[in-house]
Amino acid sequence: MSDSDAADRNADRVERLLEFGRALTSELDLPTLLDQILDTARELTGARYAALGVLDERRRELAQFLTVGLSEETRAGIGDPPHGRGLLGLLIDRPEPLRVHDVSQHPRSYGFPPGHPPMRGFLGVPITIRGEAWGNLYLTEKANADDFGEDDLDTIVVLSEWAAVAIDNARLFAEATTRRQELERALRASRSAMEIATAVGSDTDLPRILELIVKRARALAEADTLLIWLRQGDRLQIAAVAGNGDVPDDASIPLDTSTAGEVLRGARSARVEDFERMQINPSQYGLPQATGALIVPLAHRGRGLGVLMAFDHLGQRASFDADDQRALEAFAASAAIAVATARSVEEQRLHDTMAAAEAERRRWARELHDETLQGLASLKLALRGAQKAAPERARPMLDSAIAQLESDIAGLRTIIADLRPAALDELGLEPALRTLVTQVADSADLQVRGRIELGPTRLRPDFETIAYRVAQEALTNVVRHAGARTVTVDAGVDSGRLRLTIADDGRGVGGEPGGGYGIIGMRERAALASGTLGIAPLPDRGTCVTLELPLSGSREP
Repeated sequence: MSDSDAADRNADRVERLLEFGRALTSELDLPTLLDQILDTARELTGARYAALGVLDERRRELAQFLTVGLSEETRAGIGDPPHGRGLLGLLIDRPEPLRVHDVSQHPRSYGFPPGHPPMRGFLGVPITIRGEAWGNLYLTEKANADDFGEDDLDTIVVLSEWAAVAIDNARLFAEATTRRQELERALRASRSAMEIATAVGSDTDLPRILELIVKRARALAEADTLLIWLRQGDRLQIAAVAGNGDVPDDASIPLDTSTAGEVLRGARSARVEDFERMQINPSQYGLPQATGALIVPLAHRGRGLGVLMAFDHLGQRASFDADDQRALEAFAASAAIAVATARSVEEQRLHDTMAAAEAERRRWARELHDETLQGLASLKLALRGAQKAAPERARPMLDSAIAQLESDIAGLRTIIADLRPAALDELGLEPALRTLVTQVADSADLQVRGRIELGPTRLRPDFETIAYRVAQEALTNVVRHAGARTVTVDAGVDSGRLRLTIADDGRGVGGEPGGGYGIIGMRERAALASGTLGIAPLPDRGTCVTLELPLSGSREP
C-alpha cells in the first residue's frame, strides 16, 4: 500500500470516527447508546463479534455483558454470561488496551464453554470515565484477516474515549431526569397533601374526603386503579375506587389471612404479585389483566384505619418500584389524618344529633306530662265526682269537665301543630311562618316586626320543613331565654338563596361555638340542606340568628 493510499485511509478513518463521535454524544438513552457503541466498533474494525462488559460497583467483576454478532440460539447454548475471569479479567486487573493474535494461546485464557463459536484474534480496550474504569470493549474475529492491526487498536482506543464521554453524558442526563421526576413526584405529593389538608379544613364529609384521597393517590402512584379499604371489625371493607375497577359495594377482605391485613397490622407496605395470597381476585373487580399491586397502610396515631391498594403502574412498566412506594407512603400519612378527622367529626355529629333528638323527646314528654296528662287526671277526678254527685250538683261539674276537655284538646292541637303544622303542608312556608310569628306574639306578649315574602313558588317540602323548624326553635329560644320585648323576623329570596333572620333585643342566647341541643339541631338542619346557620350577638343588645339555604334544585314547579 502506498503512502498516499495509507494517508487517504487514515483520513477516512478519522472522518468516520468524528462522525460516529457526534452521533454517540448526541444519544442520551443509555441502553440505546451501548448498542450503538457495539455496532460502531464492529463497523470500524470489521469484527465479527463485539461485546461490552460493565463493571460492578467494586470494579472486580462484570455486572453486565452485552454482545452483538451472536444469534439468540447461540447465546442460549453458551449459557450464563462471563463474569470477567480469564482473558477478560486481565483487562479488569490492568485497564490497558490489549491485542491478542490467538485467544486460545494466551496464558490467561480459560478456553470457551460448549457451544461457544471459535474465536482467535482479540482486541480489548477499557472504557474509563473520569479516571475510573467503567467497563471494557471486546472485539474478536476480524473479517478477511487473521488479526486486528495497529490501526484497529488506535481506532478503538479513540472510540472508547468517545464512548466514555457519551456514557457519562447519558448517565448524567438519566440522573438529572430521575431527580427531576423525584422532585415532580414530591411536588405532586405535597400538593395532594395540601389539598387534603385544605379539604379537611373546609369539609369533613367522609365520602367526599375519600373520593379526593383515592383520586389523588391514583395520580400520584400512576396506577391503573386504586382502591381504599377501611377497617370494619375483623375485615377490610371497600370504601372508594378510582380507575378502571368495578368493585361491589359490599366487597371485603379478611384481616387475619390476607396480605392487606398483614400490611395493616405491621404498618409496613408491600409490593406483591401473588393475588391468591392477597385473598383478592382482581377479575372480580373488573381487573382481569392486573399483574401487580402496591399496598400501603393508612394509620393514625398507631391505629390502623385501612389500606391504599394500587394495581398496575401505567406507562412502560406494570410493576411499582421503591419510589412509587415512598411517594404513596408519604401521601398516606396525610390521608390517614384526613380519614381519622372526618370519622371523628362524623361520630361527634351523630352523637350531637342523637343528643338533640333525645332532648327533643324529653321536652315533648314534659309538655305531655305537665299539661295534657295532668289535665286529663283532673278531668277524670271531675267526672268521678259528677258521677257520685246529686243531679243538681252534677251539671256544674260536667260543664267544668267539658271546659277542661276543650282546654286539653287545644293543648294537644298545639303540640301536634308544633310537631307538624298543617299550614306548612297545605299552604306553604310563607303562611306557616306568618302563623307561627302571630302565635308567638300573642302567647308571649312580644312585639313582632319584619317582612316575610317568599313568592308564590313552593319550595321542596324538606327545605320548607328545615326553614320552619329553625324559625320555630329560634323563636322558642327568644321566648324562654332572651327576656326580649321585640323580635324582628325577615324571610326572603335573593340571588338563588333563601335567607331567614330572627333578631331580638334580649340579653343574648347565642354566639358560642357549640350551643345547647336546640342550637345543635338548627345547625344540623341547615347542614342537611347544604346551607349555613349563623348565631351572633347584636352590637347593642340581643341575638341574631341567620339561616341561608341554596335554592338550586329545591323549588317545586
